[in-house]
Amino acid sequence: MIARDALAQLPVRTALPALREALDGAGTAVLCAPPGTGKTTLVPLELAGLTGAGPRRRVLVAEPRRIAARAAARRMAWLLGEKAGEQVGFTVRGERRAGPRTAVEVVTTGVLLQRLQRDPELAGVDVVVLDECHERHLDADTCAAFLLDVRETLRPELRLVAASATTDAQGWARLLGGSDEAAQVVEAAGVSHPVDVVWAPPERPVRPAHGLRVDPALLTHVAGVVRRALRERSGDVLCFLPGVGEIGRVAGELAGVDAEVLQVHGRAPAEVQDAVLAGGDGVRRVVLATSVAESSLTVPGVRVVVDSGLARVPRMDHARGLSALTTVRASRAAARQRAGRAGREAPGVVYRCWAEGEDARLPAFPEPEIKVADLTAFALQTACWGDPSASGLALLDPPPAGALAAAREVLTAIGAVDGDGRATPRGARMARMGVHPRLARALLDGAAEVGVKRAAEVVALLSEEPPRAYGDDLAAAWRTARRGGDGYAARWRQEARRLASVGAEPGVSHGSGGGAGAGGGADSGGSAGSGAAVGARANAGAGAEANTGANAGASDDVVAGLVAALAFPERVARARGVGGYLMASGTGAELAGAGPGPGARAGDGSRLRDAGWLAVAVADRPVASVSARVRLAAVIDEETARAAARALHSSGEEVGWSDGEVVARTVTRLGAIELSSRPLAAPDPELLRDAVASGLRREGLGLLRWSPAAQALRQRMAFLHREVGAPWPDVSDAALLERAWDWLGIELGRARRRADLERIDAGQALNRLLPWATGDAARFDTLAPERIEVPSGSHIRVDYGGEQPVLAVKLQELFGWHESPRVADGRVPVLVHLLSPAGRPAAVTADLASFWREGYRSVRAELRGRYPKHPWPEDPTTAEPTRHTSARLKRG
Repeated sequence: MIARDALAQLPVRTALPALREALDGAGTAVLCAPPGTGKTTLVPLELAGLTGAGPRRRVLVAEPRRIAARAAARRMAWLLGEKAGEQVGFTVRGERRAGPRTAVEVVTTGVLLQRLQRDPELAGVDVVVLDECHERHLDADTCAAFLLDVRETLRPELRLVAASATTDAQGWARLLGGSDEAAQVVEAAGVSHPVDVVWAPPERPVRPAHGLRVDPALLTHVAGVVRRALRERSGDVLCFLPGVGEIGRVAGELAGVDAEVLQVHGRAPAEVQDAVLAGGDGVRRVVLATSVAESSLTVPGVRVVVDSGLARVPRMDHARGLSALTTVRASRAAARQRAGRAGREAPGVVYRCWAEGEDARLPAFPEPEIKVADLTAFALQTACWGDPSASGLALLDPPPAGALAAAREVLTAIGAVDGDGRATPRGARMARMGVHPRLARALLDGAAEVGVKRAAEVVALLSEEPPRAYGDDLAAAWRTARRGGDGYAARWRQEARRLASVGAEPGVSHGSGGGAGAGGGADSGGSAGSGAAVGARANAGAGAEANTGANAGASDDVVAGLVAALAFPERVARARGVGGYLMASGTGAELAGAGPGPGARAGDGSRLRDAGWLAVAVADRPVASVSARVRLAAVIDEETARAAARALHSSGEEVGWSDGEVVARTVTRLGAIELSSRPLAAPDPELLRDAVASGLRREGLGLLRWSPAAQALRQRMAFLHREVGAPWPDVSDAALLERAWDWLGIELGRARRRADLERIDAGQALNRLLPWATGDAARFDTLAPERIEVPSGSHIRVDYGGEQPVLAVKLQELFGWHESPRVADGRVPVLVHLLSPAGRPAAVTADLASFWREGYRSVRAELRGRYPKHPWPEDPTTAEPTRHTSARLKRG
């Protein structure tokens, strides 16, 4: 029986007429409805005609998370008086409850992408609702783009609704409207109960979150706030934390509280999730949840929210080739969503674990995943869709060009796309597997080696990282999962069965990949096996059966290492020192310290510590560290590393500058890992010159011999370049290093070490840069004379080292000189430093005539008593210049 009283109380009902009108007209609409209004439950039922209003239609609802999809379907089924799987059903990865009577089907956005690839027309579907589009998950944005493409080219009658509680409504309206006017925005007023805000920052500063690390002091504080909320308020408490590890830590700190402590996250067993969403039985509850509880879900009985202010989002570290989740400050939109959980059923309160003054500095909305996440799966989806560049897709934010190019390189390397970026048959199969393309490659190529069942089990471990208690050794974690009875082990077994099924489907033969870049397929040359343990591999098309393969008898350790290396070939790593490794990508890696739980972590007892080679499956980068931290890896040997990452294998001549001399070798590498080297007897002369030039650039021009004459020559040339310009060359450090071959070519060709460079006369070489070809070099001494003859007959050196040329000369030698000298064709006056008979500065002038008139008298009065033997005439302009005393001058 339909729960009509419950349906009638949902506030979104008032917006339904406008929504139907928009869909019957333009076919698209943006629905903005606050939490608790019924947009996720009533709207699909109404659009499907299951409540008795309107024609019967088939409605597909896309949710960003599995827990939300299951919960929404079960809630709608309850409203109809049924169980999920009848008129309302759901499909998530590994679980489907739907049948021929199903009119409303709730799916994850990942499932919707798979359906669109198989059946772009979505035959039989009349309406698609994209729920919680404000979260800007990559799959959701991609679904929206594909659906708009379908509407434009295949099915203009397909109706599309973008639904959210808090979003950029106008942006989505413009996107859904396409080239026509924007889609209609339909707003539903919520019956929101008031929620008080209590600011509860930690008493002492805590370290900011980085990577997966959250300061334990903050988690202790959050647990304290939960205890405070239990004392001060009534009702159940919903506490938001960034991840499963933090939930476990806070749950431990809440031991002994007078309430039932429950944990809700994507990894929680379905029965636990269902129990939380079903409500309590009179016992007060504390629900510790990740962001899955922000939207789509109503947790009955909640009157209090404790918000840690943190969220966990995907990030791609392109510099290190690491893709992982990272902890960030939650946005203001997320904080509003979280606070709204407390006001769903009655007035409530939110305790925010940060200072009120920090709130305005939080980002307004979550950053779209397309801007920061690994785009490899996205690039494969768009390639299969027929638009490898994604330039023809309607996206709120375009993918970053660099990230998309990096993704295409990986896809080319694993044989998923061709040279033009179009999906290969192998790539199309990978896209249907429901895992990252790297893992799809590992399943396809690993199945040929070890059998599809064992390959699928390892890939299932890689698709959802095992709990930390399972340890850092992938093979040991695999054994733990096989005998485990926890929720993770149950999900792992289910996913392994699914992957074994899709891996055994007929299609492109196993091992058909290949290419260059991040690692080719297992049949692109060489062996994908581990020499001693795996042996020679069989035909690439063999081994698709569940328990067969070229090396089906290999140990768990060998299988785990091979599959992990196939998934992440650029992360195969060789030991360098105790606990340190170098990955083929060039990133350093270190084993993590001992971790929580009974499983072995990468402490002193970890078997990884003594391994010569590793296949790194999971790594992150700790704060202030230049190296990655290994969190999950498998022991491999060199042959497995070479086979899995064969596309990174290279061998050739390397001539470079090292420790002050040229080193010439023939080197074999696996990416950045040097496998072997031997001296090169007769290196290419051009490579030698380039190596010396590289050494000079690295160590600087100070390696050359700069005599005073050479320094003076460089200063004169710099002066003319500054004051006159062309054709006088730039002789700055950067310019000289850039043009090293133009002026040092002969000497560089002969140099082999630092001592050879130190013997080069920089001044002699610098002369080559003078403009000889134009004839201007002949005027160099005229424009920037090295010395200037003064009235006494002396030739005084000019200093060009400052902003203005300087002539330092004894005052008596300039008697009779009426004007200051000028250089650069008279453009620049020389700054005259007038010296006493003892050579000490007496005056400075750029206008000698003015000095004789106005400044000379005071200098004469000051110095003639100190130097009485030297001439001090009253009129210096008519006096005879001299370098000598008055007596010597009289003697002639």
